[in-house]
Amino acid sequence: MAKDSSFDIVSEYDKQELVNAIDQVKRDITSRFDLKNSKSDIVLEADKCVTITTEDETKLRNIYDILQSKLVKRGLSIKILDPQKIEDALGGAVRQVYNLRKGLTQELAKKITSDIKDSKIKVQASIQGDQVRVTSKSKDDLQAVIALLRENADKYDYPLQFQNYR
Repeated sequence: MAKDSSFDIVSEYDKQELVNAIDQVKRDITSRFDLKNSKSDIVLEADKCVTITTEDETKLRNIYDILQSKLVKRGLSIKILDPQKIEDALGGAVRQVYNLRKGLTQELAKKITSDIKDSKIKVQASIQGDQVRVTSKSKDDLQAVIALLRENADKYDYPLQFQNYR
């Protein structure tokens, strides 16, 4: 009897690459003409969120654009950032918190499994904690599922990775 093949669908990011991207943004803030001496700061707080504090919303958007470019250059998806509402900080400054997305939520895992089942590809998808395991007897079917999820990637708010392909 043929052995089943499988892979896991997860949503993770490389923490060290995120730290490096934040450090590069800090260096850019101190050297860019429009942000120099602007009392701007970006902080990574305990793998839960990134906080940007600056003088006004224009500078906030500029720093966020720099952060996005640094993330993309380091191979991280900008979907890991979940922007929260802009709030006022001390001294007339503004602050925005970006929560970091890691792991699949139950709703997203259910949506992924239902999309896989609706595709009529002969695979089994099961939710296991914050990941989805897909199994099949055919590796071609597994690759078809990966292709399906990649072409529908904009439908999901989280970046998806495929691990443990065997």
